[in-house]
Order: sequence, then C-alpha cells, then structure tokens
Amino acid sequence: MNAGIQISTGLPSRTHLEGSTVERMARCQCGQLSITVSGQPTLVTACNCSWCQRRSGSIFSVASRWTIDQVKERTGTSRTFERPGSSGGRVVLEFCGDCGSTIATKLDAMPGVLGIPVGAFFDPAFPAPNVVVWCDSKAEWMEFPDDILQLPDQNPPASTR
Repeated sequence: MNAGIQISTGLPSRTHLEGSTVERMARCQCGQLSITVSGQPTLVTACNCSWCQRRSGSIFSVASRWTIDQVKERTGTSRTFERPGSSGGRVVLEFCGDCGSTIATKLDAMPGVLGIPVGAFFDPAFPAPNVVVWCDSKAEWMEFPDDILQLPDQNPPASTR
C-alpha cells in the first residue's frame, strides 16, 4: 500500500513517500532533466563563495548532498562545466543544455557524493542547511540562524575534524 503524500503545488509531484522511504525528484526549469533520490540528504549546505553566487545568480546557494546509491533515476541529457575547487580538486557542474538550470554538482573533495540544488526539488518542507560555508564572503546584510554551524571558508573547525 502506498502511504503517499502529494504536495499540492499545481505542478507534478516532486516528493512522495513509498512505505517509509522518501523519494524526491529534482528537475530543471524546462523539465527535460531530472534526478530522483531516496532517503534523506547526508548534508545540506548554504554556500556564500563567489562561484556559487555567480552560478545561482543569488547571494548564496543551498545544496543537498546524496550518496551515489541514493540516486534512483536520472532522465534527460545534461551538459557539464568544470572548474578548480578551492581544495585543488575539480568541481563539475551538470546543467540542462536547454534551460541552463544546474541540476547536480560533483566535487573531487567529496567522492561518491552528488550535490543537488535544493531549489530544484521545489519542496517547501525540505530540510534546512546543517552548515553555512564561506561566511567570510557572504553579503554583509545576510544573517543565518545562530543554531546553524557557520564557517569562514569550507574547512571544519579543528575540533570537529
């Protein structure tokens, strides 16, 4: 029996429960490209780095992180853009060649993990960020809740390593 929950947005369902497993679908703006994941994200980050600001067109981006085995389905055709990360490794962005929406990121610094922009899920109940990174370059007027770990760059404090 499907104990499904449908989010009533007037758009196709993006989140549903299959038994006790949550499945979420992230889509690009035109709908040509999608990724379906199951379970809960391993991490949700808000990033204030200049690269994410330019990529998102906003003052920060919010990304969810999923292990590769949580990815259940991919549809459509993506293009990629690669750049160096601050750790010296690669950052690979996957985006829709039709509408330009970023749908996924892969970081050499996080092997076996796929990043998906939270906005691609269109889920108002999506979990909040666990950590905010690159706070040294955030907009001066932007304030994040005090109960979220806030780092000056992307390196965890020595006490949590």
